[in-house]
Amino acid sequence: MERIFFKIGLVWCGLVLMVFLGSSLFYYSYYSTKKSVKVVTMPVVETKAATIANELAENKIMTEEVEADARPLLIKRYLEKYNSPLAPYYQLIFDLSETYGFEYYWIPAIGQQESNLCKKIPEGSHNCWGYGIHKNGTLKFDSYELALKSYAEYLKRVYFDKGLNTPELIMKKYCPHSDGSWARGVNQFINTIESGNF
Repeated sequence: MERIFFKIGLVWCGLVLMVFLGSSLFYYSYYSTKKSVKVVTMPVVETKAATIANELAENKIMTEEVEADARPLLIKRYLEKYNSPLAPYYQLIFDLSETYGFEYYWIPAIGQQESNLCKKIPEGSHNCWGYGIHKNGTLKFDSYELALKSYAEYLKRVYFDKGLNTPELIMKKYCPHSDGSWARGVNQFINTIESGNF
């Protein structure tokens, strides 16, 4: 009889021990896994978020650089396409438009309309825009650089500062006797420069 109770006690103790060990292992594995998930995954998520933010910032900067760089290159390509003597001054044309706060295409578009981009100008004048050229005389400059600087300031002061900011509005003062062909020509050249299809 004692042997039976002894065996039952051993079996009972074994069962209790197995249940205790099993639950301890389950508890340990469950909570240690949860802790490791927190410790391991949080930095990975933060790292990915930081990487994505950095990539977005870099792409924005690259996009801004490309947009900013495209305009002087459009001027350069346009002037070179028509073999204009202004081609070496493409960056100056862009810089002057930025300095005076008007669009980059005005100087070449008006130059195309007035002188076929400086190919038909009064000799030695460097004046590609026909301004200051009238029956009383011809406005002349010692270089294209000086002419560009003077013309950019003139455009801003006489036209853009007074709200004359379309080819049609500029035409009324620039060449009031035009039948509209001046504005149509300037508009066409502006569209061509902006499109880049030349």
